[in-house]
Amino acid sequence: MKKNFTLLISLLIAGMVYGQKADVNQFKPEFINWYNKDLAQDAVMGASVDRLYNEVLPNLKPGKTVVVAVIDGGVDVDHVDLKGKIWVNEEEIPSNGIDDDKNGYIDDIHGWNFLGAQSGEGVHFENVEYARIVRSKEGTDYAKAKEMYDLELAKRKKQKLNYSKFKSAWEKAKHVIKSNTGITVKDQEDLAEVKSNNENVIRAKQFLMKKFSQGVNDEMINNLLTNTNKYLNYHLNLDFNPRNLVGDDPLNFEDRNYGDNDVKGKRSDHGTSVAGVIAAHRNNDIGIDGIAENVKLMVLKSTPVGDERDKDVALAIIYAVDNGAQIINMSFSKEFSPQKEFVDKAVAYAEEKGVLLVHGAGNKGQNLDLNERFPSDIYLNGKLATNWLNVGATAMTLDKEIVGVFSNYGREHVGIFSPGVNIVSLDSTNTYRQTSGTSIAAPIVTGIAALILSYYPELTPQELIAVLMESSYKVKKPKKVLVPNLKAEKREKGIFTDLSKSGGIVNAYNAFKYLESYSIAGKK
Repeated sequence: MKKNFTLLISLLIAGMVYGQKADVNQFKPEFINWYNKDLAQDAVMGASVDRLYNEVLPNLKPGKTVVVAVIDGGVDVDHVDLKGKIWVNEEEIPSNGIDDDKNGYIDDIHGWNFLGAQSGEGVHFENVEYARIVRSKEGTDYAKAKEMYDLELAKRKKQKLNYSKFKSAWEKAKHVIKSNTGITVKDQEDLAEVKSNNENVIRAKQFLMKKFSQGVNDEMINNLLTNTNKYLNYHLNLDFNPRNLVGDDPLNFEDRNYGDNDVKGKRSDHGTSVAGVIAAHRNNDIGIDGIAENVKLMVLKSTPVGDERDKDVALAIIYAVDNGAQIINMSFSKEFSPQKEFVDKAVAYAEEKGVLLVHGAGNKGQNLDLNERFPSDIYLNGKLATNWLNVGATAMTLDKEIVGVFSNYGREHVGIFSPGVNIVSLDSTNTYRQTSGTSIAAPIVTGIAALILSYYPELTPQELIAVLMESSYKVKKPKKVLVPNLKAEKREKGIFTDLSKSGGIVNAYNAFKYLESYSIAGKK
């Protein structure tokens, strides 16, 4: 059973693991808003956001509304739980086809789509970065990228064959039962109705019973096949190059006249989930409770289904800084960054202008101190960005499995952990979805940072990072936890405080109490 779920996680979380779109009431109540709860009061390892609202914030007055940029795959700006929370460019007149504010982007009312086309639909699927490097046959990373590409291609082809064979056996077993008993098997409960002395039916029932007990179902099988086909048809397909739809030169940083203002686009599920935990309306009897009340979300679409381009990420960061964002959430990562100098320029610009960058650490179950992923807090010259915070993911129960099995970690390059397993958040078209990943852990930290900044607006990114890390909940019991690893049959144990720079899990209540206790609060 564990092996099945680990496999599903490793294949499906380029950003997050997704369940089905649904009404929020269809999820288990214990998973809804658990990230807002408090360990002492609720026996749940949340970020103590509700406790902060109940005990501290009634005595404080916010000083400003904070603009948070969500660089992602798009956000459903019309979601009912985000009503009034989306940033509006007041200097731009909607739909007049004119760049009113002279910022280089026409009708950028809520942000910009760097994947948009000059005419028609823009980029939805993309290659992974190492496939693009292999296609180019250039660069210092070519040999490493080619090795990774060949291994991944062989693995995906083998998976497709195995999954197809398994699905055929799965469907055949259900057909045997249907043709002999008239019973359509949809889940394990249906098998209880199957009564037969036919040996074929008995074998089919035993096969299905075993697989259902291991967590296998139609959705899992279809997801595995769909994901594998995406890799073969798009991510690893060297003949697939959708960038011509955009019309720019992705290797020329000065070629910036591209994209459109469709910040929702075709793929807004991921970004909408990110936006939800940051800013969904609290206590409105709809859906979930986001974290920050006094916030506006600027939407910047740069992340396709596949790997984002360095140039798009860099220009999205610059756009966010130039248009007033004070915090930028980035829930994406990849193995290579061939135009890293573009991103470095943008990160340095954000650092200079006092903008905080919050980044999901990634979902490979790796030590970032040994395996750098991109975008990265390390500049090409070896220096570290001081406005950067990498975030790992934790679960709701304080036990040896508190760290998400998929979460990257690192004493030097992961700053803090945050709730990121089985989080119910928003999805497009006024629906909701349960997700896991550092992609959802990062915006929880972003939401808390925005909440802090709305009450303490003079804090610098460096001070915000210090507050979040110093006030984090330090896990002392259990003394040892399972260290993330998606490949090991048996995971090693380690001390939780050794898995990140802060050694803790973000805690909103503790952060405000920390600010009350130290002179830094006098900057309000």
